[in-house]
Amino acid sequence: MSQLEIIRDDPYLAPFADAIHARYQHYRNVKRQISTQEESLEQFAKGYERFGFNKIPTGIVYREWIPNAKAAFLTGDFNNWSRSSHPMQAAEFGVFELFLPNNEDGSAPIPQDSKIKLHIVAKDGHSFDRIPAWIRRVIQEKDSHVLEAVYWDGGEYKWKYPRPPKPKAPRIYESHIGMGTHEEKIGTYTEFKNKVLPMIKDLGYNCIQLMAIMEHAYYASFGYQVTNFFAASSRYGTPEELKDLIDEAHRLGLYVFLDIVHSHASKNVLDGLNQFDGTDHCYFHEGGRGYHDLWDSRLFNYGHWEVQRFLLSNVRWWLEEYRFDGFRFDGVTSMLYHHHGLATAFSRGYIEYFDNVDTEALLYLTLVNDLVHTLVPDAITIAEDVSGFVGLCRPIEEGGVGFDYRLAMAIPDEWIKLLKSEKDEDWNMGKITFTLMNRRWKEATIAYAESHDQALVGDKTLAFWLMDKEMYHHMSVIQPRHPVIDRGIALHKMIRLITIGLGGEGYLNFMGNEFGHPEWIDFPRIGNNNSYHYARRRWDLVQDLLLKYKNLQRFDKKMMELEEKYHFLTSPHNYVTLSHEGDKVIVFERGPLLFVFNFHPEKSYTDYLVGIEEPGVYKVVLNSDEEEFDGFSRVNNDVKYFTHPNPWQNRKNSMMVYIPCRTALVFAKREH
Repeated sequence: MSQLEIIRDDPYLAPFADAIHARYQHYRNVKRQISTQEESLEQFAKGYERFGFNKIPTGIVYREWIPNAKAAFLTGDFNNWSRSSHPMQAAEFGVFELFLPNNEDGSAPIPQDSKIKLHIVAKDGHSFDRIPAWIRRVIQEKDSHVLEAVYWDGGEYKWKYPRPPKPKAPRIYESHIGMGTHEEKIGTYTEFKNKVLPMIKDLGYNCIQLMAIMEHAYYASFGYQVTNFFAASSRYGTPEELKDLIDEAHRLGLYVFLDIVHSHASKNVLDGLNQFDGTDHCYFHEGGRGYHDLWDSRLFNYGHWEVQRFLLSNVRWWLEEYRFDGFRFDGVTSMLYHHHGLATAFSRGYIEYFDNVDTEALLYLTLVNDLVHTLVPDAITIAEDVSGFVGLCRPIEEGGVGFDYRLAMAIPDEWIKLLKSEKDEDWNMGKITFTLMNRRWKEATIAYAESHDQALVGDKTLAFWLMDKEMYHHMSVIQPRHPVIDRGIALHKMIRLITIGLGGEGYLNFMGNEFGHPEWIDFPRIGNNNSYHYARRRWDLVQDLLLKYKNLQRFDKKMMELEEKYHFLTSPHNYVTLSHEGDKVIVFERGPLLFVFNFHPEKSYTDYLVGIEEPGVYKVVLNSDEEEFDGFSRVNNDVKYFTHPNPWQNRKNSMMVYIPCRTALVFAKREH
């Protein structure tokens, strides 16, 4: 067998060549087996056309995989909740099926939006009700914690707009529909479409990532305890309203990613998949392997044929029924290893990527990336992995797993650590640049300074770490300046700019953090008297012209415009020329741009000599110290900067700049 490209690119992988080839061959063998038995991987992933409820001209067909069932019945409003009038017929491989003919007047045998359940008699004789596994809509009655299944046939949504062109570099606006309002309530799909989408477009982001869409019984789980995998959350509206939101996003040229949770599932029995057929191992592993102790949730049996069908079909469902343009796969580190990444530092070298690996989960991730990119070649897949798993973001044919990007999870952790434990005058410039650049060659990364994770209750946003309670009293533009606010605003801009400039090949921001959202996130729960106060976005703050939040938002918009114009995220040219600990200065080239950061709290530098490769006349194209960004206007953006053919810092040329304290400047060649 010829050597895979991933091994040719990295000689340190040579000792693991056999393992990498074995993984690749296993993927090929299983895909061939699927094609033999199910026609193709793509056909295998159309399980929703066979399972669940499917309307045909003469009625409704319902199928379910219930391997431990002796008998099964469909019950609901349509038959006055009789648990015996509509028995299902046993077919092969634990599948039960039922055909319900249309009523005499031609109407559907199950009314739209009427409640239904599956009644199961297990092989040991005990009986119980379950929500159908492939259900497409569930609802939660007011003051109830349990979800209820309803029959939903919304008809064929008439899509108005095609998928937009694939972005060269994703600039992602991470969003939560329910939090997308400043009111103390749960926001809706329609409100988000009308009020938030235009703002995202105006800010210059080209992708949105929607969290908590897959149905979940517990709102405070942030959508990560999924109960019903094929149902879009009814808290925010109807499936058609979600489709309308995505359609509008496409009109605006925005890619839409689903935050998909296949790493685990809610342990709920009454409204989830847990103990679906009366055993603990229907969709999940049996015994301890089927439980995630930290997350208190169930773990899928990725090696089982019907589980593979269920999960792969789930991905295809969201791609085709709702026209999502890609996925952010949650909890990939937990999937990849039997230890789930718990109490593991991933500091022992490459052996960690071949020791304790869950090969069944690895195979599933490879198959799902194959499927996504076959169905929608321009789709984007993003892995939430903190381990740096080798080949995760390399093409499958090169020996990789096939993801397009991984999240740079170490970057926000480093920023929070610095803000919690060190004064900024003690920050280590070399460590910052190392953290930002520590990623595998040819494996693209999404950089971010903070996401939703960093702001959950018990922690707080970057802005609140920087400015804390002073944000309550000193953010007004008509008040005298306050040193805590001045420091916080300056560093907030610098942290975000150096992160997008040096940290990856894409960028992510959680909604509202672009304008320095204060405080933290806390969903309604018993511990906070079911309050929505911290489960919303304070758009009113950035819309108030007398507050400084708008200045931070302007700067974020300028960052997006800078990337759109110069495309530095997709440039392979990325060179750090200086990390000076004494001066607290970082200088680097990215694409055609030169970035200069002065993190020193007090010292400004005139005629500061910086190295630069390309000769010419340069200008400032972004200045964090501008007045419109709540800076001090200490730099004249109209000044021309001339290079000199004097080598400096391993670059062929050099030029002198003025760089004030706590300021970032970006230079580009003047256009003639």
